[in-house]
Amino acid sequence: MKNKQSFQIVAVSTVGAYHKAKGVQGQDCFASKQNNHRVVAVVSDGAGSAKYGKIGAKYVCEKVCELLVRADFNHIRQHIINAIEATRDELMMHRLNKTKNENGLVDFSATLIGAVYQNGKGVFFHIGDGAGVALLNETKHDVVISEPENGIFASETFFYTMDDWKDSLRFTPFEKADSMFLMTDGVTCFALKKNEKSLEKDFIWPINQFLSREKNTKKASRALKNTLETAQARRLSADDKTLMWVSLK
Repeated sequence: MKNKQSFQIVAVSTVGAYHKAKGVQGQDCFASKQNNHRVVAVVSDGAGSAKYGKIGAKYVCEKVCELLVRADFNHIRQHIINAIEATRDELMMHRLNKTKNENGLVDFSATLIGAVYQNGKGVFFHIGDGAGVALLNETKHDVVISEPENGIFASETFFYTMDDWKDSLRFTPFEKADSMFLMTDGVTCFALKKNEKSLEKDFIWPINQFLSREKNTKKASRALKNTLETAQARRLSADDKTLMWVSLK
């Protein structure tokens, strides 16, 4: 039996200028869990237009991680679907859901970007905007990207709380990655190029190099937060920003 693998994880959320100006909390959430050779990581952005978007984001991050960390990897896609359904079921019975059915889920609207990785194989699962990035080979800059998905209008995206959420659920497999990133849309605007199909060369790769060297998680988190709060980052996006890095070596 192989030795257990310990995954290094660094994740931070910062409140965007829009929410700071209104004096409200950020709507982003993240969670992760490890077990033996597996890591599960999830990031979610609660819809600003939703009454309880933050709750919707928190519930899906925590519930999905809880259910997937021990799920059968051979049937992981079905387990991902089941985990999202379980989150929706909990929110239907939430004390703030007055209807106690799917009609009330609109108040908890949130996007979803997550990943499961075990023994050299991984899969992104994704609803809405935000992005997942797996770095396969730093020397060759090989990557796999789970791209954002928006609607007809720039501000329109998709949520796991929608009735037709399964139509928007996307899976992107990857293998033998050195590390991966999950991010909300407050970060994608300067992490990805405008076509959203490739990386900006001066953001993800330098951060990956720094985090791979820095073994002190507190220092790494502080540095990552400072990066997301630079004047340039604030200028490029007024949204909340969440970035999670997971070392897969």
